[in-house]
Amino acid sequence: MQSTDSSSEKRVVEELNFDAKTARRAGWKAFEFSIEAPHLVGVTNASYGFKKNDHSYLVGVEEREGLHVPAECECKADRYDDNHDCKHKVALATVGGPVVLQAAVDFENAAAGFPVTTSESVPTGADKLETDGGTVTVTNDSDSCENGDERCNGPDGTGLPCFNYFEVNQ
Repeated sequence: MQSTDSSSEKRVVEELNFDAKTARRAGWKAFEFSIEAPHLVGVTNASYGFKKNDHSYLVGVEEREGLHVPAECECKADRYDDNHDCKHKVALATVGGPVVLQAAVDFENAAAGFPVTTSESVPTGADKLETDGGTVTVTNDSDSCENGDERCNGPDGTGLPCFNYFEVNQ
């Protein structure tokens, strides 16, 4: 793990109000960062594994006296506790550091040439499950397997036929 001792990072942390428990949680968890829009960083708690998308929040970045600071988060802890900053903001300041904060400020939208994903360009489950163009080989006696497999009752049977009944056109 890389340790950064830059004075700008220390100043960012000094702008936040958090306790030792929040600092530990921000340090122990595996956070991922993504720039979502100008001044918006997606902070994801990857410690949750395949459920990590349920633990992803947007954190706003603002400039205070020439310093880029995590300002607001959409999580419950930040919305309902006005006295303390949440672990997502602390993680962005300490783990993400000045590089991620600067990237959020410097981010430009699609007018500057960055692609914007629209709902029309995102593949759906139906798009991913399209057929591959394979064909079924049908024999005269389509109730039995020509390969002698007892588990296969042919292409017209009630079960799934064995692999040899399918031919892929490439």
